[in-house]
Amino acid sequence: MRADMTFSIVARCGITGHLGVAVATAVPAVGSMCPFTLAGTGAVSTQSWVNPYLALRVLEAIAAGTAAAPALAAVLADDPERDLRQIGVVDAAGGAAAWSGGACTGWYGHETGPGFAIQGNMLTGPDVVASMRQSFEASAGLPLDERLMRAMEAGDQAGGDKRGRQSASLRIQGAEAYPALDLRVDEHPRPVQELRRVLEIARLQLVPFVEGMPRRGLTPGPAPLEVTEMLALSPPDRPGGGGSRR
Repeated sequence: MRADMTFSIVARCGITGHLGVAVATAVPAVGSMCPFTLAGTGAVSTQSWVNPYLALRVLEAIAAGTAAAPALAAVLADDPERDLRQIGVVDAAGGAAAWSGGACTGWYGHETGPGFAIQGNMLTGPDVVASMRQSFEASAGLPLDERLMRAMEAGDQAGGDKRGRQSASLRIQGAEAYPALDLRVDEHPRPVQELRRVLEIARLQLVPFVEGMPRRGLTPGPAPLEVTEMLALSPPDRPGGGGSRR
Protein backbone atom coordinates (compact mmCIF):
# COMPACT_ATOMS: atom_id res chain seq x y z
CA MET A 1 0.00 0.00 0.00
CA ARG A 2 1.21 3.52 -0.80
CA ALA A 3 0.16 6.50 1.29
CA ASP A 4 0.18 10.27 1.09
CA MET A 5 0.24 10.75 -2.69
CA THR A 6 0.93 14.43 -2.76
CA PHE A 7 2.09 17.59 -4.49
CA SER A 8 4.21 20.15 -2.67
CA ILE A 9 6.66 23.01 -2.89
CA VAL A 10 9.47 23.93 -0.51
CA ALA A 11 11.10 27.31 -0.96
CA ARG A 12 13.23 30.11 0.45
CA CYS A 13 12.40 33.80 0.08
CA GLY A 14 15.39 35.61 -1.38
CA ILE A 15 14.24 38.89 0.20
CA THR A 16 13.50 37.89 3.81
CA GLY A 17 15.29 34.56 4.09
CA HIS A 18 12.07 32.95 5.27
CA LEU A 19 11.56 29.26 4.52
CA GLY A 20 8.29 27.59 3.63
CA VAL A 21 6.42 24.46 2.63
CA ALA A 22 3.01 24.14 1.00
CA VAL A 23 1.50 20.73 0.38
CA ALA A 24 -1.80 19.11 -0.58
CA THR A 25 -3.00 15.53 -0.83
CA ALA A 26 -5.96 13.15 -0.79
CA VAL A 27 -5.12 11.95 2.73
CA PRO A 28 -6.28 13.67 5.95
CA ALA A 29 -4.04 16.02 7.92
CA VAL A 30 -1.12 16.37 5.50
CA GLY A 31 0.24 19.26 7.55
CA SER A 32 0.91 16.91 10.46
CA MET A 33 2.99 14.46 8.39
CA CYS A 34 4.88 16.02 5.50
CA PRO A 35 6.21 19.58 6.11
CA PHE A 36 9.23 20.22 8.32
CA THR A 37 11.09 23.50 8.83
CA LEU A 38 13.93 24.69 11.05
CA ALA A 39 14.74 28.37 11.51
CA GLY A 40 17.89 29.47 9.73
CA THR A 41 18.38 25.97 8.38
CA GLY A 42 15.94 24.63 5.83
CA ALA A 43 12.55 23.31 4.81
CA VAL A 44 11.55 19.80 3.76
CA SER A 45 8.51 17.96 2.47
CA THR A 46 8.67 14.19 2.92
CA GLN A 47 6.01 12.28 0.95
CA SER A 48 5.01 9.14 -0.98
CA TRP A 49 5.72 6.52 1.73
CA VAL A 50 6.35 9.18 4.38
CA ASN A 51 9.37 8.95 6.65
CA PRO A 52 9.56 11.98 8.97
CA TYR A 53 12.97 10.89 10.18
CA LEU A 54 14.39 11.55 6.72
CA ALA A 55 13.26 15.17 6.97
CA LEU A 56 14.62 15.54 10.48
CA ARG A 57 17.98 14.02 9.55
CA VAL A 58 18.29 16.22 6.48
CA LEU A 59 17.66 19.31 8.60
CA GLU A 60 20.19 18.10 11.16
CA ALA A 61 22.80 17.66 8.41
CA ILE A 62 22.10 21.13 7.00
CA ALA A 63 22.33 22.64 10.49
CA ALA A 64 25.76 20.98 10.81
CA GLY A 65 26.96 22.74 7.67
CA THR A 66 26.01 20.45 4.77
CA ALA A 67 24.15 21.93 1.79
CA ALA A 68 20.75 20.62 0.72
CA ALA A 69 21.85 18.29 -2.10
CA PRO A 70 24.62 16.38 -0.28
CA ALA A 71 22.55 16.31 2.90
CA LEU A 72 19.67 14.66 1.06
CA ALA A 73 21.99 12.24 -0.76
CA ALA A 74 23.64 11.13 2.47
CA VAL A 75 20.34 10.55 4.26
CA LEU A 76 18.86 8.60 1.35
CA ALA A 77 21.96 6.42 1.10
CA ASP A 78 21.11 5.01 4.52
CA ASP A 79 17.44 4.37 3.70
CA PRO A 80 16.81 0.85 2.32
CA GLU A 81 13.32 1.94 1.21
CA ARG A 82 14.42 5.06 -0.66
CA ASP A 83 12.69 3.90 -3.85
CA LEU A 84 9.39 4.44 -2.03
CA ARG A 85 10.26 7.97 -0.93
CA GLN A 86 9.74 11.38 -2.39
CA ILE A 87 11.31 14.38 -0.71
CA GLY A 88 12.05 18.01 -1.50
CA VAL A 89 14.58 20.16 0.38
CA VAL A 90 15.70 23.78 0.39
CA ASP A 91 18.42 25.16 2.65
CA ALA A 92 18.87 28.62 4.16
CA ALA A 93 21.27 29.61 1.37
CA GLY A 94 18.66 28.77 -1.28
CA GLY A 95 20.19 25.46 -2.33
CA ALA A 96 17.53 22.98 -3.40
CA ALA A 97 17.34 19.23 -3.98
CA ALA A 98 14.67 16.61 -4.54
CA TRP A 99 14.31 12.85 -4.88
CA SER A 100 11.56 10.74 -6.42
CA GLY A 101 12.07 7.02 -5.91
CA GLY A 102 11.31 4.66 -8.77
CA ALA A 103 8.60 2.90 -6.76
CA CYS A 104 6.53 6.06 -6.28
CA THR A 105 3.07 5.86 -7.80
CA GLY A 106 2.70 7.58 -11.18
CA TRP A 107 2.57 10.14 -12.32
CA TYR A 108 5.49 11.23 -10.19
CA GLY A 109 8.36 13.64 -10.61
CA HIS A 110 10.03 16.80 -9.40
CA GLU A 111 11.66 20.03 -10.53
CA THR A 112 14.17 22.21 -8.71
CA GLY A 113 15.52 25.71 -9.24
CA PRO A 114 17.19 28.49 -7.29
CA GLY A 115 15.50 28.56 -3.91
CA PHE A 116 12.79 25.96 -4.54
CA ALA A 117 11.92 22.30 -5.06
CA ILE A 118 8.55 21.10 -6.38
CA GLN A 119 7.53 17.45 -6.23
CA GLY A 120 4.48 15.24 -6.58
CA ASN A 121 3.34 11.66 -6.95
CA MET A 122 0.09 9.96 -7.91
CA LEU A 123 -0.72 13.09 -9.89
CA THR A 124 -2.89 13.56 -12.95
CA GLY A 125 0.26 14.29 -14.97
CA PRO A 126 3.42 16.38 -15.32
CA ASP A 127 1.41 19.56 -15.88
CA VAL A 128 0.86 19.76 -12.12
CA VAL A 129 4.53 20.24 -11.29
CA ALA A 130 5.19 22.34 -14.40
CA SER A 131 2.32 24.70 -13.59
CA MET A 132 3.53 25.09 -10.02
CA ARG A 133 7.00 26.03 -11.21
CA GLN A 134 5.67 28.52 -13.73
CA SER A 135 3.52 30.17 -11.07
CA PHE A 136 6.29 30.32 -8.48
CA GLU A 137 8.82 31.81 -10.87
CA ALA A 138 6.30 34.33 -12.21
CA SER A 139 5.53 35.62 -8.69
CA ALA A 140 9.08 36.68 -7.79
CA GLY A 141 9.04 39.68 -5.47
CA LEU A 142 5.82 38.75 -3.68
CA PRO A 143 5.79 37.51 -0.05
CA LEU A 144 6.65 33.82 0.32
CA ASP A 145 3.23 32.82 1.65
CA GLU A 146 1.58 34.28 -1.44
CA ARG A 147 4.05 32.66 -3.82
CA LEU A 148 3.54 29.26 -2.24
CA MET A 149 -0.22 29.67 -2.22
CA ARG A 150 -0.27 30.62 -5.90
CA ALA A 151 1.90 27.64 -6.75
CA MET A 152 -0.50 25.31 -4.96
CA GLU A 153 -3.47 26.88 -6.71
CA ALA A 154 -1.74 26.38 -10.05
CA GLY A 155 -1.03 22.73 -9.27
CA ASP A 156 -4.58 22.18 -8.10
CA GLN A 157 -6.02 23.76 -11.25
CA ALA A 158 -3.71 21.60 -13.38
CA GLY A 159 -5.19 18.44 -11.87
CA GLY A 160 -3.45 17.81 -8.57
CA ASP A 161 -3.80 14.41 -6.92
CA LYS A 162 -5.59 12.08 -9.32
CA ARG A 163 -7.60 10.48 -6.49
CA GLY A 164 -9.20 13.79 -5.50
CA ARG A 165 -8.63 16.24 -2.69
CA GLN A 166 -8.75 16.12 1.10
CA SER A 167 -6.16 18.22 2.95
CA ALA A 168 -3.63 21.02 2.46
CA SER A 169 -1.22 23.06 4.53
CA LEU A 170 1.04 26.10 4.38
CA ARG A 171 3.96 26.67 6.76
CA ILE A 172 6.30 29.67 6.87
CA GLN A 173 9.40 29.67 9.08
CA GLY A 174 10.99 32.96 10.03
CA ALA A 175 13.89 33.64 12.37
CA GLU A 176 12.10 32.36 15.49
CA ALA A 177 11.98 28.75 16.67
CA TYR A 178 8.21 28.78 16.16
CA PRO A 179 6.65 29.20 12.70
CA ALA A 180 5.53 32.58 11.48
CA LEU A 181 2.53 30.87 9.90
CA ASP A 182 1.24 27.29 10.11
CA LEU A 183 -2.15 26.79 8.45
CA ARG A 184 -3.92 23.48 7.90
CA VAL A 185 -7.07 22.32 6.18
CA ASP A 186 -7.50 18.76 7.35
CA GLU A 187 -10.77 17.48 5.83
CA HIS A 188 -12.34 19.42 2.99
CA PRO A 189 -13.57 18.65 -0.55
CA ARG A 190 -11.62 21.68 -1.90
CA PRO A 191 -8.69 22.00 0.50
CA VAL A 192 -6.51 24.30 -1.61
CA GLN A 193 -9.39 26.74 -2.11
CA GLU A 194 -10.16 26.54 1.60
CA LEU A 195 -6.50 27.11 2.44
CA ARG A 196 -6.63 30.35 0.44
CA ARG A 197 -9.69 31.47 2.43
CA VAL A 198 -8.00 30.62 5.74
CA LEU A 199 -4.81 32.40 4.64
CA GLU A 200 -6.70 35.62 3.94
CA ILE A 201 -8.27 35.52 7.41
CA ALA A 202 -4.96 34.59 9.06
CA ARG A 203 -3.28 37.62 7.53
CA LEU A 204 -5.80 39.86 9.30
CA GLN A 205 -6.24 38.00 12.58
CA LEU A 206 -3.33 35.61 13.20
CA VAL A 207 -0.30 37.32 11.67
CA PRO A 208 -0.64 40.47 13.86
CA PHE A 209 -0.85 38.22 16.92
CA VAL A 210 2.27 36.22 15.97
CA GLU A 211 4.18 39.41 15.20
CA GLY A 212 3.55 40.53 18.78
CA MET A 213 4.76 37.27 20.36
CA PRO A 214 8.08 37.05 22.27
CA ARG A 215 11.19 36.96 20.11
CA ARG A 216 14.53 35.31 20.62
CA GLY A 217 16.99 37.52 22.50
CA LEU A 218 14.48 40.28 23.28
CA THR A 219 12.69 41.02 26.53
CA PRO A 220 9.01 40.12 26.10
CA GLY A 221 6.77 43.16 26.02
CA PRO A 222 3.03 43.57 26.47
CA ALA A 223 0.72 42.30 23.77
CA PRO A 224 -0.17 45.08 21.32
CA LEU A 225 -3.41 46.70 22.45
CA GLU A 226 -4.94 46.76 18.97
CA VAL A 227 -4.34 43.01 18.65
CA THR A 228 -5.84 42.12 22.02
CA GLU A 229 -8.85 44.32 21.30
CA MET A 230 -9.34 42.67 17.91
CA LEU A 231 -9.06 39.14 19.30
CA ALA A 232 -11.49 39.98 22.12
CA LEU A 233 -14.20 40.23 19.48
CA SER A 234 -16.21 37.24 18.33
CA PRO A 235 -14.66 35.73 15.17
CA PRO A 236 -17.45 37.01 12.86
CA ASP A 237 -16.85 40.55 14.13
CA ARG A 238 -13.10 40.59 13.44
CA PRO A 239 -11.47 41.78 10.20
CA GLY A 240 -12.13 39.21 7.49
CA GLY A 241 -14.63 37.39 9.68
CA GLY A 242 -17.76 38.22 7.75
CA GLY A 243 -17.46 35.42 5.18
CA SER A 244 -18.97 31.98 5.53
CA ARG A 245 -17.23 28.64 5.11
CA ARG A 246 -17.53 27.10 1.69
